[in-house]
Amino acid sequence: MDGFLIGAISIAVTILFVLGIPIFLIIGIWVVGVSIVIDFTLANVGATLFEGLNFFGLLALPLFILTGDLISGAGIAKRLIDFAYSCLGWMRGGLAMASLGACGMFAAISGSNSATTATIGGIMHPEMVKNGYNDKFAAATLAAGGTVGIIIPPSIIFIVYGFMLSLPIDELFIGGFIPGFMMVVAMQLVCFYLSRKNKWGTIIKFEPARIVITGVKAWLGFMAIGIVIWGIYSGKFSPTEAAGITAGFCLIAGILITRELKFSALPGILMRSGTITGMLAPLIAISIVMQQVLSQLGAKDFITELVGLLGGYYPILFACMAIVLLAGTILESLPNTIILAPILAPIAASIGVDPIHFAVVFLVGDAIGFITPPYGLNLYVASGITGIPYLKLLFYTMPYLISLIVVWVLVALVPEFSTWLITLKAFG
Repeated sequence: MDGFLIGAISIAVTILFVLGIPIFLIIGIWVVGVSIVIDFTLANVGATLFEGLNFFGLLALPLFILTGDLISGAGIAKRLIDFAYSCLGWMRGGLAMASLGACGMFAAISGSNSATTATIGGIMHPEMVKNGYNDKFAAATLAAGGTVGIIIPPSIIFIVYGFMLSLPIDELFIGGFIPGFMMVVAMQLVCFYLSRKNKWGTIIKFEPARIVITGVKAWLGFMAIGIVIWGIYSGKFSPTEAAGITAGFCLIAGILITRELKFSALPGILMRSGTITGMLAPLIAISIVMQQVLSQLGAKDFITELVGLLGGYYPILFACMAIVLLAGTILESLPNTIILAPILAPIAASIGVDPIHFAVVFLVGDAIGFITPPYGLNLYVASGITGIPYLKLLFYTMPYLISLIVVWVLVALVPEFSTWLITLKAFG
């Protein structure tokens, strides 16, 4: 009887999702409904909503989002984009490809998928539409570009994963470099093909002098990236502290160096950052409550037994990947990691998968979930900043989703993509 009621609740919330009810309410209704069915105390919901966000590492989230808005307001992000455009603008689709490249550079500052999409998207979507791109394709491109935010270090999720599984954070960061680069290049190839096919965008002349000039003008952006990477890798400060220091640097740079950031604009910047944080935080909190409900339903034991029955290196590895991808369609990356990493990592280790390699494979799959319906958090962010309905972005996201899955499979099949740089560091 309980199984029938849980199934009915799941179908009901799916219908509500199709009707356009916000995903936070969808998950919340499911959690409350299933909790009642299995007689799981509802007092737990309120307590976990608070405790789920009472985590020091999560303070980096609003700070990195604020950093993104400050970089935008100070003109630093625009200088990084100009540099990327001068490098790629001579090709069809160059502006969109430059946006993806800028997402990669911004990821090295923000450490957040949604912050990357929000910042680069807020700047580039109007420019891409003005440049002749389909508005839905432009929004989908920026949502897809944001997926590298938790793969190119620094990454909050890598830190959480490393803490939970007792793995060295610096090696996890190094392991994400090559896969993150591959993700950007794969999406740029898709962008180039679609732009050329549909004749989207205009082409500029290739000028080495322009590349040098825009690169020099973007020095503040490169310095911000350097502060984050040097500070975390050297152990001078934690990712949360790095976020605060970088936000302070961008604030001072915008006011005193570029002089594009005005004191009068600060309330609006803080409000925009708060709005994005206010959208993400409840989703994270309710997803953690969902984790507890799933645990009560026996999901952990079921997954361990199911995957363990397959036997063989690749069947088990790909089964783990399928579970991560499926969970990513309904859960945010943090609760997805909290729920599944402690379950799947020991299974992978038992068949001889390198722990760093599996961590990267796990988190690349986690990142793909940011553009995978029905959750697809980056799609919601892109929808919010562009005004284009979520469902209308899905069609244009599919080519990027396929390219990212191809990269994911390659990373899974070739462990060296995750471990080669770590080996070089060891010999260095």
